[in-house]
Amino acid sequence: MGLDMYAFALEKVETRPAVDFKLDENSTQFHYWRKHPNLHGLMQKLYETKGGTNPEFNCDTLSLNTHDLDAIEAAITGKNLPETRGFFFGESTGEELNHDLDFIAKARKLIENGKDIVYYSWW
Repeated sequence: MGLDMYAFALEKVETRPAVDFKLDENSTQFHYWRKHPNLHGLMQKLYETKGGTNPEFNCDTLSLNTHDLDAIEAAITGKNLPETRGFFFGESTGEELNHDLDFIAKARKLIENGKDIVYYSWW
């Protein structure tokens, strides 16, 4: 058990809501994190900003656009991820920087190629 975090690429759909939609069989996982609660905390803040209502933010979807990726990248490089704790979350160590930036680069490339990017977690 623990915090598992995923990024998926989906076919672009203009009518897809920003949060709380179902992943389908065409969703392609392109990135995975294990127990990086501070990044998860930032994603939860984005989820709530976009109208998400699940206070646990568990098994919920969050669509990410280029503006979101800019904000996430700035928080990562500026070491401004919110301190986040949870029973199954583990601990962010600061060693995730290159892994996080790899996610940003892959996500940007996928968006350039017409994909939608989705964050999903399960704990």
